[in-house]
Order: sequence, then C-alpha cells, then structure tokens
Amino acid sequence: MRWLLDQGLLRTGAHLLREQSLDAMHVGDIGMSGASDPEIITIAALEERIIVTLDADFHALLAKSDAAEPSVIRIREEGLKGPALCQLILQLWKQFQADLTTGCVIIATRSQARLRMLPIKF
Repeated sequence: MRWLLDQGLLRTGAHLLREQSLDAMHVGDIGMSGASDPEIITIAALEERIIVTLDADFHALLAKSDAAEPSVIRIREEGLKGPALCQLILQLWKQFQADLTTGCVIIATRSQARLRMLPIKF
C-alpha cells in the first residue's frame, strides 16, 4: 500500500507510517501543498496511492467522474496528532486492505468506519 496524506493532516503522520515500513508521503513533502483536489487525485491514481484527507470533496469528485480509483480515506476527526493518525490509518489498512486495493472510499473516526466501493453509483 502506498499512501498520500493531504494538506490539513500533519506531516508527522507520513513520517510515522514510513517508520512502519510503509510508502507514505505528505502533499507538502512533494511540493503539492497548494495543489487542487483533482490534481491530487491524478497523482494518487498515477502512483497507485491511497489518499488520506479531512476533505469531503474527494468523495464528490470521484462520484462525479465515475472513477474507480484512487481509494480515499476521509478522516472525520480534526486535530489528530501524528501517532493517533498513524494508528488509525494502520487500523483501517488491516480492516479494509482488500477493498483499499480494489478501490473504495472510507469515512472514518477512531471508533467507526463506513466503506463504499468505487465507482460510486447513485
């Protein structure tokens, strides 16, 4: 699994994931801190990365475009420090590994997660 953490999440989250031997980057580390959501989706899809974000717009953009990738995890808890964020991502990875590989969107807090497979059909 390869991860791309969006602006709004602490860069330390990506660093802690790398310490767990995961391929993780923060948009700020690759010069994309000002990138638009569609640009981030494009990079994540090209590099087969899972986007982790606080932003609800990613789900809407994927639904509008009928996209089957990339997977997106929307964290619904602002202010998570690096260790808590890393722990939540690892928990979601263990629980939804096959779905994240196939293509899905997840909305998660530390206590619950909702999953929807891509492409999103209305």
